[in-house]
Amino acid sequence: MRRLRVARPAAVKEAALRPNRTIVVAALGTSQTLAWASSYYLPAVLGAAIAAGLGMPTGVFFAVFSAALLLQAIFGPYLGRLIDRHGGRAVLTVSNLVLAAGLIMLGLAQGIVGLVVAWALLGIGMTMGLYDAAFATLTRLYGHEARAAITGITLIAGFASTLGWPASAWFEHALGWREACLIWAAVNLLVALPLNWLVLPSAPPLPAAGEAKGEAREVAPPRGAMPILAFYFCTTAFVTGALQAHLLRFLETAGASEAAAIIAGTLVGPAQVVARLFEFGLMRALHPVWSARIAALLHPLGAAVLGALGPSGIAAFAIAYGAGNGMITIARGTLPLAIFGPAGYGSRTGLLSVPARLAVAAAPFLFGLLLDRVGVFAVLLTVGLNLSAFASLWLLRPRPAPAVAPAASD
Repeated sequence: MRRLRVARPAAVKEAALRPNRTIVVAALGTSQTLAWASSYYLPAVLGAAIAAGLGMPTGVFFAVFSAALLLQAIFGPYLGRLIDRHGGRAVLTVSNLVLAAGLIMLGLAQGIVGLVVAWALLGIGMTMGLYDAAFATLTRLYGHEARAAITGITLIAGFASTLGWPASAWFEHALGWREACLIWAAVNLLVALPLNWLVLPSAPPLPAAGEAKGEAREVAPPRGAMPILAFYFCTTAFVTGALQAHLLRFLETAGASEAAAIIAGTLVGPAQVVARLFEFGLMRALHPVWSARIAALLHPLGAAVLGALGPSGIAAFAIAYGAGNGMITIARGTLPLAIFGPAGYGSRTGLLSVPARLAVAAAPFLFGLLLDRVGVFAVLLTVGLNLSAFASLWLLRPRPAPAVAPAASD
């Protein structure tokens, strides 16, 4: 008898050609670092110089920047669905083109119209190219096993401000703010774009309808999980937005000198990275809800230390805030994956990001007003929000997967 030859499935061949997961995480973490440094972290260093160069108040520049953040709430759900269907390789690659176009427009802007157009492009580019899109891309590639990859890219991109702020300051000091924008545009085109296009693999085919239904039966999310997670991410996002904008000012209001506040502020970045290493190592075997609960408690604990020690506690406050924020960033990616599974991940995280983006956009203005009125006691608002976020996660009650009827015997 002639031996039958079984053709090797195309999917197996394609999987064999996929780059090593460590290489994918390193490439995506690097492109994320550059995307964050050249967009979200840009205004902190160049905002005042750009406003002065265009002859407008600094407040106007940051109002346009805040409006750009709202575009993430508008386009996030659509892009999540797009990544669910087709994967994120093309989306992340195009994001570098859009970011580069926005940075070029910003570098060439002559007034408010050019500024608005530039930040509209940058807002769309941030929606396409920052963490939410990267998390959805990794989940589309690796499914339930994406948790370690998500943590990995946040470990690398946790240095975005550490790299981006001094680089932007050096570009602006040596050449000017316009040239700094153009340099970051070139970095997106020549470094980040090739990394996303050449290293990220194409997404595997979507499972067949019957297979997807079987997978859905295995995942039984708790009742009310979506509104609970939306509340958690919204409240913690407000705290993040408020303290990112006003941390140094708040520490000075708490009694720290300007120099001490700056030194304490530099501890936030390393604290984020150390907390992510802790999540990657010791917390890796636990359900991500435990990381999310711990993360929500860290800021209130830091505030308690600050209240007890006064100015001597500012370093502990900054470290606790940074560590909590670092773990919450990971929870944004891993908690929806653990609760709902990989099917429809991009769409769900896009919807969950809407209230969080609105909170981040409103937080600097609202917290600033409160800080003006009540001073250091403004921290009671952020502490209360984090405690309510912590409490909300205890409402998640897992339910068993529905029983599958046994197959009829022949």
